[in-house]
Amino acid sequence: MATDVLAVLCTFPSSDEATSAGRALVEEGLAACANLCPGVTSVYRWQGQVVQDQEVLAIIKTRADLFQAMRARLVALHSYDVPEVIALPVVDGHEPYLDWLRSSTRGSSA
Repeated sequence: MATDVLAVLCTFPSSDEATSAGRALVEEGLAACANLCPGVTSVYRWQGQVVQDQEVLAIIKTRADLFQAMRARLVALHSYDVPEVIALPVVDGHEPYLDWLRSSTRGSSA
């Protein structure tokens, strides 16, 4: 059973930038929560070269109906030319947590 909730993955070059973006999204009601996971090693191809960097992974929880606005704001807050923004559907979860998430975002009727 699918829910109306998404977990969005986004990497940042620093803890300060990840914290600032996560806080903005939560304060603006576009996300209920942003978990910041420092110390992520990313290996990727960029401009024809294989690059390895230390990044901070943000796991951002939001409602599916807020994703377009949340993505636009996240991209605007981000310093990367091509920020990672990948939305994963939450198939199931602890219903009291999902209810909290829904009620913690803007425009919620929950």
